[in-house]
Amino acid sequence: MTEKGKFIVFEGTDGSGKTTQMKLLADYLAGRGIDVETTHEPTCSPFGTLLRQCMSKKIDTNERTIAALFAADRIDHIQNPATGMLPKLAAGKTVLCDRYYFSSYAYNGGFVPLDWVIELNRPAAELLRPDLILFLDIPAEDGMARVGRRTEIERYENLERQKLIRAKYFEVFERFRGEENIVIVKSEREKEATQEKIRRAVDALFGGEA
Repeated sequence: MTEKGKFIVFEGTDGSGKTTQMKLLADYLAGRGIDVETTHEPTCSPFGTLLRQCMSKKIDTNERTIAALFAADRIDHIQNPATGMLPKLAAGKTVLCDRYYFSSYAYNGGFVPLDWVIELNRPAAELLRPDLILFLDIPAEDGMARVGRRTEIERYENLERQKLIRAKYFEVFERFRGEENIVIVKSEREKEATQEKIRRAVDALFGGEA
């Protein structure tokens, strides 16, 4: 019987370095013989494509609609027979995901009632809870300095919103203390230093050296 793979989620405000660090971790795990796959939210599904249009302001909509679209995209991301995370985990793959339901809590929950967002995402939490959540922490000012180098600025990418979102992350981490395996990692200027801390947390998840 195939052993179920590990599910590891990267969280953080914009500019925290999640995408880079996830790729480095994937390379590290693959080098140690672990079957690993990376994914992200919003996904590349029709739900995710619609969400990206909302995030880039090509579609003008409200915060509740965006929260609901994220929840729908997430359920499909979990259960889709062809691309879903549950089938991959059941096949023994370790899945690394850039953003999951804590992103909804922090981003959407900063602008509509948090309890409503949590209930909206309860089905996802019941279907698939992460084995490890890595939160890459960076001051909002530093994150926005990194974001400022991008060619396209999205819906949440301004300093005041990023400060609110970072604070909301810490609020929900405290609320779910004891229920979720959350490791807060300071996002250093040197990406290797950040990666070293991530690998220590992941090695512990695997019971020692991965």
